[in-house]
Amino acid sequence: VQLQASGGGLVQAGDSLRLSCAFSGGNVRAWSMGWFRQAPGKEREFVASIDRSDSSRHYADSVKGRFTVSRDSARRTLGLQMNSLKPDDTAVYYCAAGSSSTDSANYQFWGRGTQVTVSS
Repeated sequence: VQLQASGGGLVQAGDSLRLSCAFSGGNVRAWSMGWFRQAPGKEREFVASIDRSDSSRHYADSVKGRFTVSRDSARRTLGLQMNSLKPDDTAVYYCAAGSSSTDSANYQFWGRGTQVTVSS
């Protein structure tokens, strides 16, 4: 399984951004997947996840109501729609596969991250 995140960029507070994670090397529907982020000087933290049946989604409290995780099986991508962005959302965002847990240790595969910078 290989993952590649894209869609990051520099935006202003209040703007929206959509991240995408391209999935290859397996059946995208067989995997629960998640998004994590890591800000400078901080540990990697859970952002959102979706189970392999797309029936359950989980969000960090800090993004609940602003971010939406989704899967497009036809395009083999995992998406993260980010609205009402805040400077605190600035981080490198990573997609991962293997779990829908909030614990990064439960994920088996990781993609390269994409930088999101939110200016005030």
